[in-house]
Amino acid sequence: MLRKSFLPALLAVVLAALGLVVLQPAGPAMSATTPVRIMPLGDSITAGPGCWRAKLWHRLVTSGYSNIDFVGGVSDGGGCNPGYAYDFDHEGHGGYSATGIADNNQLPPWLAAANPDVILVHLGTNDMWGGYIPLATKLTAFTKLIGQMRAQNPNVKIIVAQIIPMSAAACATCPADVQAFDQALPSWAAGLTTAQSPITLADLWTGFDAVADTGDGVHPNDTGFQKMSDAWYPAITKVLGGATPSGSASPSPSRSTSPSGSASPSRSTSPSASTSPPRSASASASRSSSTGACTASHKIISQWGGSFQAEVTVTNTAPTPATAWTATFTFANGQQVQQSWNTTLTQSGATVTARNATYNGSLAPNGSAALGFLASWNNTTNALPTVTCTLS
Repeated sequence: MLRKSFLPALLAVVLAALGLVVLQPAGPAMSATTPVRIMPLGDSITAGPGCWRAKLWHRLVTSGYSNIDFVGGVSDGGGCNPGYAYDFDHEGHGGYSATGIADNNQLPPWLAAANPDVILVHLGTNDMWGGYIPLATKLTAFTKLIGQMRAQNPNVKIIVAQIIPMSAAACATCPADVQAFDQALPSWAAGLTTAQSPITLADLWTGFDAVADTGDGVHPNDTGFQKMSDAWYPAITKVLGGATPSGSASPSPSRSTSPSGSASPSRSTSPSASTSPPRSASASASRSSSTGACTASHKIISQWGGSFQAEVTVTNTAPTPATAWTATFTFANGQQVQQSWNTTLTQSGATVTARNATYNGSLAPNGSAALGFLASWNNTTNALPTVTCTLS
């Protein structure tokens, strides 16, 4: 990382001792010795490939905020391949929901390991599927997560995203639910922000088109990642510059300017409303395999009456980059995929073939990509399939 010279500071001390006043030029108000530890916290929009992180890192560093360190227990291995160096570390977990993370107390160990000074939160997308989880429950989960952040670091600075929209084609109920959630955040943040641990809102909803700026109505393409980076930037520079932001400063998305992602709904294939919501984000079971050039793992994120959510992760273990990947597995108990994201997925009988989407096929050595899906099961046996993968 770049480091600012200590000579100007030393000169200022000497001159001050002589009774002279030195006017320092304006610039990022950051420590010259200890990097600011920034945790990007989220789901697959942050994790796979989550290239808004690379774009944001690059803009911060080239703007003079060189003494920063993105932290978290996950690395993308350079999978964004933006053409410049960036910090790979993050705390994004594909398929995870805010309510699941809160219910299962998954955040505290992540915080203890990363010890962040600043947390960027883009969570809530996976709480929207099917419209099961009440708005109040989502906000209660966020409040619990804020408490856990402050328990680990009473001075933590928290930047919460008014999350990007979802298209009706991906989930019929989700566009309105995302808007309601984003509109509730300003008053929620205003009630929790403190001078010691301020909560800032970053408006990632406004100007984001859930059709044009995503590959599947949910996950951003390169244009979408750029818009996310642009929306994060003023919020994080305000924190890094030493200002004490207000939790209610960010404007609320307007229902009168709904993006084109809310057009022409199609029937959602989310689980029936009569079933319990997919609240748990813990992996109840997992299985992995290796073919030499790549490894693939399959894990169940959550499971409820008649349906389940799962994630498949493909990792490039070859010494050279890959431009595309395919994962294949066969169900043993009649499971049928209903929805998928971060992939082009087909199912023929019991065999599922999942290929990369247009935006996540490039994998650097040790880089990985995660795909997710919702599927039905017989409510008796849900055996884990063995996943094989190939790279090209």
